[in-house]
Parts: sequence; structure tokens; C-alpha cells
Amino acid sequence: MSGTLAYFAAIYACDPRNRRSLAARAHWLQRTCRSLLRVLGIHRHATGRPAPGTMVVSNHVSYVDIMVLSAAAPVVFVAKSEVRGWPIFGWFAQLAGTRFIDRKRRSDVARVADEIAPALAEGLGVVLFLEGTSSDGSSVLPFKASLLEPAARGRWPVQPTAVGYLVPPGHSAAQEVCWWGDMTLAPHLANLLTLQRIDAHVAWGEPVPGNEDRKLLAAELQARVSALHATLPSVAVQTENAG
Repeated sequence: MSGTLAYFAAIYACDPRNRRSLAARAHWLQRTCRSLLRVLGIHRHATGRPAPGTMVVSNHVSYVDIMVLSAAAPVVFVAKSEVRGWPIFGWFAQLAGTRFIDRKRRSDVARVADEIAPALAEGLGVVLFLEGTSSDGSSVLPFKASLLEPAARGRWPVQPTAVGYLVPPGHSAAQEVCWWGDMTLAPHLANLLTLQRIDAHVAWGEPVPGNEDRKLLAAELQARVSALHATLPSVAVQTENAG
């Protein structure tokens, strides 16, 4: 994996066309993530398809989500400012054109809205993880409406999306793919690299028209993502095991 990252970082650095715009960075990220998924033995399965030029709202269970969603379409991520300081992933996010937002500063929402509007106009997807944190994948956490302010202001369409994972028998997606709670990144990633196969399932919903009431929009999206999440094979397997 480190060799693949180094290879694509070199391509990024050597060819200025890869960083001349958010669109160029998004396409570089898509190529990179497709290669990373092959290296990691992660196989993508999807129902529906990503709609160009929409905000994409998904549940969030792992750093793997970023690779899976990026491999599907050229996208730009909006992430909390703390992500910038994460080892490896923070650096990678900056290369990819991630827009970082300080959720404690309301003025930062307007700044990010101005930055992502051109990306949407170019047909890129803009990804938000509205749960505000990652989870064990068993359910969809409540959505934080504040991050929807740009979509509410711009009346931009929003596409609800759900992700989930299956791993070989004897392994646990909740513990070995999902990264949540007080898990430490390095040992989690080291263990993930030992898995022979991971099946990533993505359900793309129909885009929802923007709504100037971001709280109502957040509630509708949370319900739609939850419904999509319930259709994923990983959820069905977890339910059977629990019974």
C-alpha cells in the first residue's frame, strides 16, 4: 500500500495538471483509490449510481469509505479541520483537494460553500459525512444539520448513499474494517492489510432536492440513508448472526 501511495504521490507532484483544479485533483484521487482498492483486495459492489454535480451524504464507518466512494466517481470531500493533522490520511486528503471546515466557526460554512460551488458546477460530487464521526456500521447515527448549510443555501441536490462491508468467515467487519471509538489507526490498518478479501457494498439513492431548512433536510437524508443501509448485505448478515 505504501508503495502505491508513493507512486501516485510522485505522479501528482511531477505533473502539474493533476493539481490545477479541484476537478483534476478529483480525477487523480479516483485513479489512485482504484489502484489502492486492488492492492488491498477490496472488491466494490453497487446498486444505483453516483449522480454528477450533487452533494453526496453517506454513513461513515471507516477510512476505507473514502477510497470506495472516490473510486466510484470523481469527488471532493468536506472534512472537519482535525482531519488535516491525521498521519498519512491528512496529507493524502490535502493532496486530493479536501475542503476542511472548522465546525465551531459559522463563518467557515460560507467559505466552504463558496469553494465547493465550482466543483458542483463542473459535475463533481461533494461528499459529506453528516454523522460527525465513524461507527461500527450496525446503524446510521443522527445527522448533524450544520454541515448541510451550503446545500441549504445553494438549494443543491443531495444524494443519500450507504456503505457497508463483508469480510471472510472468522473475521469481523465491525472490528477489522470499521474504524471507530478509541481504535488506534496504525494497528488497525496493519490488521486490515492481512485480510485476504473485503467486499465493499455501496447503495446510491435518488438525489433529493435541496431544502432551505437544513434540519428538515438532515432528517430526511438520515431516514433515506438508514433505509439504504438496511438493504446492504453486511447489515443482513449482522442481523442473522445477532439472532
